[in-house]
Amino acid sequence: MARNKEKLVLLLDVGPSMHSVLPEVEKVCSMLVEKKLIFRKNDEVGVVVFGTEETNNDLTKEVGGYDHIVVLEDIKVVDGDLIDTLQKLPRGTVDGDFLDAIVVGMDMLIKKYKDIHKGKKRLCLITNAVHPIKDSLEGTKEDQVETIAAQMTAQGMKMESVVVRGRLSQDANKRIMDENDRLLSIFSKQTLTRTVYVDSPTSLLGALKTRRITPVTVFRGDLELSPDMKIKVWVYKRTQEEKFPTLKKYSEKAPQTNKFATHQVKVDYEYKTVDGASKVVPPEQRIKGYRYGPQVVPISAAEWDAVKFKPEKGVKLLGFTDASNIMRHYYMKDVYLFIAEPGNTRAILSVSAIARAMKEMNKVAILRCVWRQGQQNVVLGVLTPNISQNDKLPDSFYFNVLPFIEDVREYQFPSFNSFPVSWQPNEQQQKAADELVQMLNLAPSGKEEALLPDYTPNPVLERFYRHLELKSKQPDAAVPPLDGTLKRITEPDPELFFENKSVIDALRKHFELKENPKLKKSARRLLREKPSGSNDEDGDADVSDAQAVNSIEKALVVKIEKIGDLTPVQDFEVILSRRDSPEWVGKAIKEMRDKILGLLSDSHEGDNHLIAVECIAALRKGCILESQNHTTIFCAILTCIASRKE
Repeated sequence: MARNKEKLVLLLDVGPSMHSVLPEVEKVCSMLVEKKLIFRKNDEVGVVVFGTEETNNDLTKEVGGYDHIVVLEDIKVVDGDLIDTLQKLPRGTVDGDFLDAIVVGMDMLIKKYKDIHKGKKRLCLITNAVHPIKDSLEGTKEDQVETIAAQMTAQGMKMESVVVRGRLSQDANKRIMDENDRLLSIFSKQTLTRTVYVDSPTSLLGALKTRRITPVTVFRGDLELSPDMKIKVWVYKRTQEEKFPTLKKYSEKAPQTNKFATHQVKVDYEYKTVDGASKVVPPEQRIKGYRYGPQVVPISAAEWDAVKFKPEKGVKLLGFTDASNIMRHYYMKDVYLFIAEPGNTRAILSVSAIARAMKEMNKVAILRCVWRQGQQNVVLGVLTPNISQNDKLPDSFYFNVLPFIEDVREYQFPSFNSFPVSWQPNEQQQKAADELVQMLNLAPSGKEEALLPDYTPNPVLERFYRHLELKSKQPDAAVPPLDGTLKRITEPDPELFFENKSVIDALRKHFELKENPKLKKSARRLLREKPSGSNDEDGDADVSDAQAVNSIEKALVVKIEKIGDLTPVQDFEVILSRRDSPEWVGKAIKEMRDKILGLLSDSHEGDNHLIAVECIAALRKGCILESQNHTTIFCAILTCIASRKE
């Protein structure tokens, strides 16, 4: 909505020390504007760069100072020109002063919006903060920052600081970096400022939130601990999967000269009787029908309403349990955040007391939740304490949905101990495998975790939005190659493999790949190498076929009871090898014959003929091995020939 539009000023460091990371800054900032064009097209954005040789800003003209700061774009509604500007940022030649840039950005917001739109005005600073800022004319640098922070709070401004460090700051002065970090921390303490430190271009893509979603409560009411004890709480969604934007129908029927055409497509449905196609059935005469076998059972809205489950809205405590009883993999869906009702001191103290007691005793709570009146499903979940480390933020709870018994899928896998000793890994092989796993660990001990979830964007969505922006300008443009930054997320790290070449070589040495001599030749190769009528067909084929079936019987883990469409030959051999009932042989042969007939009847221009031939060969072998009546084979073959002729 227009009244919720955000006013944002981007403060970008383009000094020499930032040149290596500026391509990623261009991508993430242009992506931010692209998403605003899709989801929040009424938002307004301005662009300020510092560290340039030139100077162009209002404060320099009015009061002097604030050198090497250029306003590339004044605050305006997002458009395509803004994206073009961000994709071609200038390369500065001097070290920038981020504090001066913050003042210039604040001045732009104050002049345009004065003291209105509080809470909707935001600054976004991207810098490495490795160069000193100018000394203050009055007082210390800390006093200057506190003055700016107080003005920022009075104007209702927020700020997001992304500090790019890592390899980019290896040669920087540590004393200056510590001083700048201390100054930025003052903003975090005294204003609504979020400061993030990143050490790679990949982290930079995820550090800046390119799409901001206004939080909305899913529940406001009482957390019922008992009939006589209730706490006022608000519940928000803490996490939510970001999905592709919803595509809408677009109409080209509107005149090209009509600038106000919406090009929307409106779909209307009409229901007509079977006997008279021209007679339209009005809504009051319609009733929903539900299939029950071959019949359609009509059920009216009144009948549905009479049998509908209607739980009362509310959140009730069922009990407490040890945190060790709730496994992490039990969590389902999104995470919710329980907070005390804002402004309610008694509720805040109650939530804090319970959360700290649960944390001290290592307990979690089990809740039954119905978020809104009329909701048909009841949610059962676990409440985990979240003790705040910030004095300004009260304690809260995280809530995760737990599965019902119908939601649990337990897959049984056989133990490696069930395999023969010759298949078991020796000590050297086990060590080589362990070292490979440790090499691929994203969070090795003593090092920072790679690809942190908070700072790693979804590569599929990133690639989609970049291609969408390209197609908007060039409709016939081909899909560009995968970006190098996204490759670091989706592909193995070449530096990691180079540094651990010895681990990979050891794995190759201890796990030598050899051809399995018992591996049965495919039916295709068998038909090609042994044509029908060859003399050695009956003798050697029987031995090799028996070995193949015996090897399948030994390796049988999952009992297949029906021939599927994906691997019909393998399914047939597995069913044929079962010995828990004499009926399996006849069942396997009958199903394979039906499968062959189905393949030929559904074939289009012979696309299933090769698979059918392989199935016929497998059926023939199976009948020979099981000493079945050869009439079955000839019936299947004759049926196949007849189907081909048809």
